Amino acid sequence: MTAPVDPAALRAMLERVSSGSAYLRKKLDAAGVRPESVTEPADLAGLPFTTKEEIRQTPVLEYAAVPAERIVRVQASTGTTGRRTLCAYTGRDVEDWTEMVTRCLRYAGVTADDRVQIAVGYGMWAAGTGFQSGIERLGAMAVPSGPGNTEMQLELLTELRSTVLWATSSFAVLLAELVATRGLRPELALRTTLTGSERWGEATRARIESLLGARTFDLYGLTEGWGGGIGVECDRHDGIHVWNDHFHVEIIDPDTLEPVPPGTPGELVMTTLHKEATPLIRYRTRDLTHLYPDPCPCGSPYPRIGRIRGRSDDQIKVRGVIFLPMQVDTVLGELTGAGPEFQAHVDRDLGGRDNLTVRVEAEDKTIAGELERRLREKIGIRVGVELVEPGSLPRSERKSQRVFDHREL
Repeated sequence: MTAPVDPAALRAMLERVSSGSAYLRKKLDAAGVRPESVTEPADLAGLPFTTKEEIRQTPVLEYAAVPAERIVRVQASTGTTGRRTLCAYTGRDVEDWTEMVTRCLRYAGVTADDRVQIAVGYGMWAAGTGFQSGIERLGAMAVPSGPGNTEMQLELLTELRSTVLWATSSFAVLLAELVATRGLRPELALRTTLTGSERWGEATRARIESLLGARTFDLYGLTEGWGGGIGVECDRHDGIHVWNDHFHVEIIDPDTLEPVPPGTPGELVMTTLHKEATPLIRYRTRDLTHLYPDPCPCGSPYPRIGRIRGRSDDQIKVRGVIFLPMQVDTVLGELTGAGPEFQAHVDRDLGGRDNLTVRVEAEDKTIAGELERRLREKIGIRVGVELVEPGSLPRSERKSQRVFDHREL
């Protein structure tokens, strides 16, 4: 399924790309695509896909659709799934990103009166710098604490009375647990937590909100498409609004590459409409989600995608069944007594049979049987359950690893 797209905007983007990037012009020529041939939304399906591997393997200045003199910034992905992906920005790209981040803040109820503690990466990672620009554009106080250094984070939360925390969900959980352990909640002024950069579920939301007393908002973003802040939940917390005046989204079957019906999970494909330095043509994000068929009751004009369920290149098969960490998140969010922290371990016994074991932090050790039953129903295979003490699984200041595949494949 695709969201509405303006053929004129799409055609104008292709004209800029064809004239500005020799690499992308060659790619379009090889696919037999000419900008003037795009006259209706259905023509989008004739455009070639772009992959992360292409962008990684192509020097950033060779891929760019503008001269090097117009590039004002270069940023990069975290490199958690391989080599870092470099992306360039023009002045307009930075301006557009700033505007999108500001839009996210407004949707989350952040105002000029807030104090926003930015506990995410700076430097090459396309996060902190872009977030700070949006916060300052809104007129709020930016507290650029960066990732890690939990003692400093707690000190700033209490001394500056930060009202908004911007962090990965893993780091937000870690800080929330420290706040609870030290009894610091009465000293906090937090009312909102903005989280993104990794998949997280309702169990994690409940954990953060219960310990910090702050509402959480899920943001969407990726370095190749500006960075974090290109989509956000509204106050209804029912899907993520994406800014389709800046990019067009499709949902495809990751195996057949064909569009899927509304509400059907698939892979998110993104085409930027105005991005100048590093434009994207049908970029396969590998993020698994779905597109809502109807407008949001909140009244927003922007379409919604579902919260990210996982990645098509990270999902693994166990006994022929596809397993996604979000399946565990969903079950934990519905079961009283289980915490949000877990690890999934896949191994193979001497008989060649795959086994899936999920380790879950839980105060109530009597839930093992019920948890095993619910996981079996959700995933479709028998799942071993190990309950461990709360706080015993590793915490991360960035992104947490959830799945460990010990098989020799």
